[in-house]
Amino acid sequence: MVYFDNAATTYPKPQSIQFAVSDAVKSYGGNPGRSGHRVSMKVSEKVFEVRQKAAAFFDAEPENVVFAMNCTHALNMAIKGVMEGGGHIITSCLEHNSVLRPIDAMAQAGKVTYSVADVYESDDDRTLQSFANLIRPETRAIACTYASNVSGTVLPIRKLSALCKQYGLVFIVDAAQAAGMLPISIKEMGIDVLCTAGHKGLYGATGTGLMVLNEGAELGTIMEGGTGSNSLELGQPDFMPDRFESGTLNTVGILSLGAGLDFVAHKGIDEIYRYEMALCARVYNEMKQMPNVDLIANSFRLGEKAPIVSFNIKGEDSTAVAEYLSGKGYMLRGGFHCAALAHRYFGTAEQGAVRFSPGHFNKPQQINAFLNEIKKIEKNGLL
Repeated sequence: MVYFDNAATTYPKPQSIQFAVSDAVKSYGGNPGRSGHRVSMKVSEKVFEVRQKAAAFFDAEPENVVFAMNCTHALNMAIKGVMEGGGHIITSCLEHNSVLRPIDAMAQAGKVTYSVADVYESDDDRTLQSFANLIRPETRAIACTYASNVSGTVLPIRKLSALCKQYGLVFIVDAAQAAGMLPISIKEMGIDVLCTAGHKGLYGATGTGLMVLNEGAELGTIMEGGTGSNSLELGQPDFMPDRFESGTLNTVGILSLGAGLDFVAHKGIDEIYRYEMALCARVYNEMKQMPNVDLIANSFRLGEKAPIVSFNIKGEDSTAVAEYLSGKGYMLRGGFHCAALAHRYFGTAEQGAVRFSPGHFNKPQQINAFLNEIKKIEKNGLL
């Protein structure tokens, strides 16, 4: 079995992450922040260590790192928290439903209005102007992806941040496809709220995510409950991170995320990114020569893409192609990737696309064998 679906979740996990999960279950079974006994204190210290690691990784303060169930949970906290007072929000045509659905749900309830900016590959200035043209007096925020989960297209985050600062807007970034592969400093890049998964490029277990706030970011809460602090007061604590961390934390997942952060830091973000991009470039360049293969992206260059190549084979349904490849031992995702607007934008709303997303543990020889299989389908169709 060869796994090429790392944009959904990275697999296999490094041995250090596997060990961290096992060790968490065996050695850190207490409830962090809930009791004063040594078992609880022991796990509380480990959770705080991971909070510190995440803060260093994204250039934030430890108290501004909020543990979430996943990136979708983090984005719901961010978008609904920023927009709780109403107003107008701008997003992009490449968004995952984890950005689009919270915004649309608030719009359907009459709480906000929103606009969708176009994104232009290899033309950051045109993309920036598309966002700028949508700003209104009542605009409160821009929420967008760092990199598309369909095409891998990287948005001009620094330029969008400057635009937000110019107009006094809150900048929310979905980094699910970028964290662990592209460097992120929320302070240097001017990101107000960063949301990401812990189980993709950070190599943690599933069920993990992060919301990381920059200094001065103000959000309302979407959930209240027990925090282990201010327990005699009915109101939710107003200090970080307790304000956003109600209920028992996923300590097993969090400790796995800590090991994942160590793994990425040890290997080096740039090394991981360049290796995965080299695998993608091989696939992209080979497929570009196949007359019956349609590629979603128009180009493939370092810095402009996350390591994703989406494609279609003429006359074949993307889900059927993915199922066929699975039968041959290659795990890819076909369909619509929870990104309706992106597929409409790329003209694949009916067919979907097959997404190739390699990981750190894939080998060049696996790419060769995979491409040979694609050549057979491209020439003869699904058998």
